[in-house]
Amino acid sequence: MASDQCEGKNSWPELVGEQGTVAEATIERENSLVNAVIVEEGSFVTQDFRCDRVWVWVNENGTVCSVPTIG
Repeated sequence: MASDQCEGKNSWPELVGEQGTVAEATIERENSLVNAVIVEEGSFVTQDFRCDRVWVWVNENGTVCSVPTIG
């Protein structure tokens, strides 16, 4: 399954550079079908694909460091 098969907005490139908590709230507001999860860069996460999850990767300052996408 690919993110383009999921309902609603599936990518947030405009959030790179934002604070993780701001990105989390924005993502969940713009697509109520997903749960945004803040994850520190370098952490291990499950590799299963889910239409209801967005990993929000942040650096040591809590800033989004890669494009959040459904998966």
